[in-house]
Amino acid sequence: MPPTTVDNLDPALGFAPEDVRKVVAMAGVRERRVVSDGLTSGDLCERAASRLMQALGWAPDTITALIFVTQTPDHFLPSTSCLLQQRLGLSDQCAAFDVGLGCSGYPYGLYLAATMLRAGGHQRILMLHGETPSRFVSPQDQATVLLFGDAGSATALELDDDPAAGGHFVLHTDGSGADGLILRGGAFRDREPADPRHRYLEMDGAAIFNFTIKRVPPLIADTLALAGKAVADVDAYVLHQSNRFIMKHLMKKCGLPEDRVPICIEDSGNCGGPSVAVAMTQRLATPAKGQRMHWMLLGYGVGLSWGSALVQIDDRTLLLHDNGDGL
Repeated sequence: MPPTTVDNLDPALGFAPEDVRKVVAMAGVRERRVVSDGLTSGDLCERAASRLMQALGWAPDTITALIFVTQTPDHFLPSTSCLLQQRLGLSDQCAAFDVGLGCSGYPYGLYLAATMLRAGGHQRILMLHGETPSRFVSPQDQATVLLFGDAGSATALELDDDPAAGGHFVLHTDGSGADGLILRGGAFRDREPADPRHRYLEMDGAAIFNFTIKRVPPLIADTLALAGKAVADVDAYVLHQSNRFIMKHLMKKCGLPEDRVPICIEDSGNCGGPSVAVAMTQRLATPAKGQRMHWMLLGYGVGLSWGSALVQIDDRTLLLHDNGDGL
């Protein structure tokens, strides 16, 4: 997490106190972590990856692939993954590439890494997912500026010969809803937008709510069916921390036990796809020795895109959380 904390109830933000209280009550975001000028999603992910590699005892030359999932890259080119390969000291035998996905990016990134491991030629892979949405929201738009925070994550995956290991993935896309969450200006469709609003994120909150309520319950049901499991067989349902009202609605509609759905949005904000990793590292614990658990990881939003990963977790799993001191 970046070290800077913003209190949504701070009068200096310039919003009417009563309006802010309503937004905070619905979205559930009391505080947000945001980057300072010059700090990027690549920086956050580099910090996370360095700490994780050290904790695991992974030498840089043993990592053969780096996947960087983001919609807030350091540059349009080169790929941020290439910069991170160099900054992390990885070998030039390491494959590195960016994936341009946001809210659904965590299960998509895991799928890509798992597929590469299963295909052969790789033993250890880093999947990094970082977003800094606070940099593309308008400071005058309380619907977005009070919601979004920033975060970077690093996930280390290693090939396992255990046939029970691995995961089940369900991935979907519906580009017809792209206007629901869009940043129109800045790229090559509209490099210098005449309308200043197009320089910032535009969000149709009602459309995104309807999309989530329509698509996520079948996603959970399909993932359970693919794995041959019932709701009670899954120990944790880790939702993208989109909005507390939406998450509570999904829990009720899908019959998910509250104690199996970690929520951390109140002090981190909606930080896009990395919020799945934030929720895991802030709210879940490694299983006891000899214990196995099943966690369903769910991402949904911008694209529109949605996906799931039902993964098996055991006592070899390492969870680290970093508050960004010194960044």
